[in-house]
Amino acid sequence: MKSYLIAIIIGYLFGCLQWSYILSKTFLNVDIRTLGAGNAGASNTVISLGWKWGVLVGILDILKAIISIFIIKYLFKISFIEENSFFLYLNGLFVILGHDFPFFMNFKGGKGAASLLGILIGLNYKLGILGFFVILIITILANYIALGTLGLNILLVLSAIYLNMGLNSIIISLIILFIGIYLHIPNIQRILNKTEKGLRDVLKKKAQNI
Repeated sequence: MKSYLIAIIIGYLFGCLQWSYILSKTFLNVDIRTLGAGNAGASNTVISLGWKWGVLVGILDILKAIISIFIIKYLFKISFIEENSFFLYLNGLFVILGHDFPFFMNFKGGKGAASLLGILIGLNYKLGILGFFVILIITILANYIALGTLGLNILLVLSAIYLNMGLNSIIISLIILFIGIYLHIPNIQRILNKTEKGLRDVLKKKAQNI
């Protein structure tokens, strides 16, 4: 029971390091959730505050997930290939929950794309590299970061199945996928209605502002 609590608490607290909110409030005196898509995440930071802030937030969100996973690896003396890597997946789930539903922001945070990429890197750097190309390629081809993020969620599930990480880890991966789908329902609706801002729209707008 103690091991479960350690993985959960560390994951959630690291997830609650909501960098888009912290940086925008500290340096720009603005709540990122009042801008753009209305959430606290790296992609909305790019749209609302520009590439400099967005990339910084993305890197910090990736790092918080990596550090959280590595702390669990160190404390439990486990690696990705061992059966008790379930604790890594459990920790990753609560990083996502902390990012998406931070207690100090009335449980209204981001959607976890960068954090999920950090989880994959923390589990195994090869998965992280694959995840980077998955979200990049899908986003470019489909023109929507939301679809790239869902592709990343699906990769987590498929990798857990393919690598025989055990039923519990697969279930956690599915929970993360369902959370991702739920949070992206508004994006999917806007995509179907052709009102969602695409990647090319954002790039064009930013190029005009240079």
